[in-house]
Amino acid sequence: MKVIIVALALVAIAAGAAVEYEPLKILRSEYDQTPQGGYNFGFETENGISRIETGEPKEVLDAENKPQIVVAVRGSYTYTDKEGNVETVNYTADENGFKAEGPSIPKPVRR
Repeated sequence: MKVIIVALALVAIAAGAAVEYEPLKILRSEYDQTPQGGYNFGFETENGISRIETGEPKEVLDAENKPQIVVAVRGSYTYTDKEGNVETVNYTADENGFKAEGPSIPKPVRR
């Protein structure tokens, strides 16, 4: 019984030990905003993760046919999956909703 308690205590100490790691280096980081509400940003890390995105103001009609300004977004991100494959996901978000496409995004079933 004492051996089990000692073993569990050692496991608890090992699990609670802080794991030290080096933060990823950011190789590139950009951000630009326009006075009209648009923006561009992007970044890339040393392990191959990257993202770019653009937002542009757009006038649309709401449910009551009143003009509203929304920001239409489009962009992409890239990463390496667990199997070592480079994945890129492209996306848009606007008055029609969010849409993403890429190898890791499930495709809708067509009947």
